[in-house]
Amino acid sequence: MAKEVLSKDNIKLNVSLNSKEEAIRYTGGILADNGYVEASYIDKMLEREELTSTYMGNNVAIPHGTEDAKGMVTETGLSVVTVPEGIDFGDGNIVKVLIGIAGKGDEHLEVLSKIAIVLSEEENIQTILDASSEEEIIRIFSEVN
Repeated sequence: MAKEVLSKDNIKLNVSLNSKEEAIRYTGGILADNGYVEASYIDKMLEREELTSTYMGNNVAIPHGTEDAKGMVTETGLSVVTVPEGIDFGDGNIVKVLIGIAGKGDEHLEVLSKIAIVLSEEENIQTILDASSEEEIIRIFSEVN
């Protein structure tokens, strides 16, 4: 049976992170630790960030691997990390919500579009930041699972 795309184990609330690299490693580490990706996928997430920022606006970044990292993905999955004090992603872009994505095959496109719908409403981002439980996060992203 396939794993849930977003489970409670993939959500970390109110984390303190000091840099963009640490944030990406942490977000990717959740996916690796829970069996969605090989550990080497995290380096591909950092490589992807070098090519172009995964900052999306509204205090959100969506770190994910490069195109050639697809073979390192064992299951499609998401990780959600909230960082209330924010991390500078460069150019004054402050990130408070990190959503790590690992998509098997072309599944990442479908997952990305569903996430984009959730994140297009600013109040959802505030709800994510204010969440006090993993269940609240899962409810917000219920359409993705």
